[in-house]
Amino acid sequence: MMNEFPVIETERLVLREVTSKDAPDMLVYLSDPDVVKHMGLEPFQSIDDALDEIKWYKSIYEEDTGVRWVLSLKSTEKVIGSCGFLNRHPKHKRAEIGFELSKDFWGKGYASEALEAVVAYGYHELELERIEALIEPDNLPSQKLVEKHGFMKEGVLRHYEYTCGKFDDLAMYSMLRGEYFKC
Repeated sequence: MMNEFPVIETERLVLREVTSKDAPDMLVYLSDPDVVKHMGLEPFQSIDDALDEIKWYKSIYEEDTGVRWVLSLKSTEKVIGSCGFLNRHPKHKRAEIGFELSKDFWGKGYASEALEAVVAYGYHELELERIEALIEPDNLPSQKLVEKHGFMKEGVLRHYEYTCGKFDDLAMYSMLRGEYFKC
C-alpha cells in the first residue's frame, strides 16, 4: 500500500482523498438517478449512504485494491464527482477504472480531464500494464469518453453483474501500456 494519498492537479481540478466533509457534495450527485443509473447503485437517500461510500473509498486504498479520488473544483473546492481504480491486481499489473460526475458538470470536459490524469497516474506511478473500463452497453457517453482516450472495446460480458435486482451486461474496454505510451 502507498503511504501518503496521492494528490493530482489538473487545469481545473484537484483530485484528492475523500473526507467526511465531502459527504454533502457527494450526496447531491449520488442521489441523482441520472448519475447512478449506470453504476449499479440505487440513488442515495441520506448522508449515511454518502458516508458509507467514503468508507468504501478508504477501504480499497487501505487494502491496496484501488484508489479513488474525489474531483474538487480548484475555484470553489466543491466536490463534483470521483474517478479512480478498483479491482486492482498488482501481480497482473491491471486495474479497472471508474468515474462519475455531477449532472451539473456534464459536457464541460471535467470527466475527460480527470480520466486523462488518472490514466497517466496508472501507467506512470502504479506501472500498470492494462487498464480496463466496464461500461453498460447503453451508457454511450462513458463509452465515447473512454474511446476518446484510447480505450478499445473488446466485447460484451453478458450478465456480468447482478445489481439493483437485475443482471447487467457490461462492455469491456481496455488500454494497454504500450498503447498509452505510443500516443
